[in-house]
Amino acid sequence: MVLLLDEEACSGCMLCVLGCAIACTEEADAGRSRIRVYAGAEEGRFVPLTCQQCEDAFCTEACPTKACHREDETGIVVIDEERCIGCRTCIVACPFGAPSFDEKAGVTVKCDCCNGDPQCVRLCEPGAISFVAVDESSLRKRRDVALRRLQPAACIRAERARAQEARCGR
Repeated sequence: MVLLLDEEACSGCMLCVLGCAIACTEEADAGRSRIRVYAGAEEGRFVPLTCQQCEDAFCTEACPTKACHREDETGIVVIDEERCIGCRTCIVACPFGAPSFDEKAGVTVKCDCCNGDPQCVRLCEPGAISFVAVDESSLRKRRDVALRRLQPAACIRAERARAQEARCGR
């Protein structure tokens, strides 16, 4: 099972962010949530982001202590906070920027799907987040959605690089 995020349906209400923070830390601190919602380039557009549960998860390969690993029973990629040394290598390795560093806990954290009962899904009134079985169609859809999310960021970086080159007279 994986989280499927639909940015077209996201209203930006942030209930998923607060629900996640409370479920994971028992604090209503959005900065400690495992899901983030970004304001899109278009007015009124929001983009929820969390772990994509990649089939070939670079974060698991990069982790020197194997704190970041795939659970055999569930197939969900998790971070064992007891084994995490806070090196942040998994953050760098993730192409989606899903893991984050929890300053208060001193470890890297990421979505663990609330052990099969994701609070973000329960709280998302617009239905922008769902918990679905992994099959080929959902894998393809998650990949397409993730690539669409990355595309605007790549365009912004390219535009900034062109602007920098223009300022430098190149």
